[in-house]
Amino acid sequence: MRFISILAAGSLLMATSAYAASPQPEKEIAAAATHAGLAAESPDINQVHMHLHHALNCLVGPNGEGYSAKDMDPCSALGNGLLADATGKNQMIGVNAAIVSAKAGLAATDLEKAKAEAAATKATLDTIK
Repeated sequence: MRFISILAAGSLLMATSAYAASPQPEKEIAAAATHAGLAAESPDINQVHMHLHHALNCLVGPNGEGYSAKDMDPCSALGNGLLADATGKNQMIGVNAAIVSAKAGLAATDLEKAKAEAAATKATLDTIK
């Protein structure tokens, strides 16, 4: 009986995981843009970087380069990251451009430079909605 309970729990977990990873690129774009916008409006470099990590996590997904497991992933239930879930050439070009500016913002130590890269990330994402 215990084996059946464990098996049933495992099946439920797998079904939940599959549902959670169902790609919803439009929602991933919106979440990444929101966090890039929050980064662009943040009052200090630590908050800029925190929100850019959130945006980057949405962009690259849990298996992507630059993904930060220690930072929130607001897109964890929305798909596999925009890089994997993007549809069409224009969306893919925009996602790659947003990744470049998000990473530049994360690398910046100057507040205004980091905020400018965050704003560029948001602007790019806004064009591919």
